[in-house]
Amino acid sequence: MVDLSVDLGFLKLKNPVIAASGTFGYGLEFKPFYDLDLLGGFVVKGLYFKPREGNRPPRLVETPGGLINSIGLQGIGVEAFCREILPELAGLKTAVIVNVCGEEEDEYARVAEYLGRHQGIAALELNISCPNVREGGRCPAQSPEATYRTVKKVKRVTSLPLITKLSPNVTDITAVALAAEEAGTEAISLINTLLAMAVDLKTRKPKLGNVMGGLSGPAIKPIAVRMVFQVARSVKVPVIGMGGIFSAEDALEFMMAGAAAVQVGTANFVDPDACLKIIGGLTTWAEAHGLKKIREVTGSLMA
Repeated sequence: MVDLSVDLGFLKLKNPVIAASGTFGYGLEFKPFYDLDLLGGFVVKGLYFKPREGNRPPRLVETPGGLINSIGLQGIGVEAFCREILPELAGLKTAVIVNVCGEEEDEYARVAEYLGRHQGIAALELNISCPNVREGGRCPAQSPEATYRTVKKVKRVTSLPLITKLSPNVTDITAVALAAEEAGTEAISLINTLLAMAVDLKTRKPKLGNVMGGLSGPAIKPIAVRMVFQVARSVKVPVIGMGGIFSAEDALEFMMAGAAAVQVGTANFVDPDACLKIIGGLTTWAEAHGLKKIREVTGSLMA
């Protein structure tokens, strides 16, 4: 029997597969279809403090090898989540991770502080890819200084473990990762989506209502693996990799590059059982290669 468990230091997972934020709703949407306890964990849809309508439609565009989304982080807000959703997740034997958003640094901290008052949350994922009102729409993750300030401010108000989610839309991903580590994050997750757009040739207009959106799916996997490799070699905290993972083989690439765990996103839209198939595939691969513990794969890349 293969041991699929991984230890992030602040959190132990029964396996390294986590359903990614924005692709798994609040968890309840998948509850009728399979036992959520089979997952290593899942990250709920991003939360601002107040409800958020999101961007105008169209919000989704399929591309060769990927998907561009411009949902705009629509959500019910942190108060409604804690009142209506979190009690329904009580009793799960898997890690419930909450994605924290903010239009400015103070909102990130306010959401994190509110969540810290409630039971049943294993960790927070700080989505610093959200636009920052005070910085003209720029993401905090595009600047090491803004990343440091935001992570530091959130760490002051909560004792929950913090996973900082980085944007790939930067020149030097390692500089941002090091800033998050210095500010006290317990882990780093990457990559978020790549800024992209698509054009309707008939109307000569953008296909998305918001003009631009985030590209995810298999098309971005080589970029994501490269960035995970760079960050894992630069920081001491655990790295959680994501970006185009559709199979156990995809997940293993990230782990060999240095990821302690992985997140599965767009694949959930294609196949709701994607996470379970990847978990099963990890066991099959490990058995075929004589491994007793899947965590032995992490950082094993010979480069």
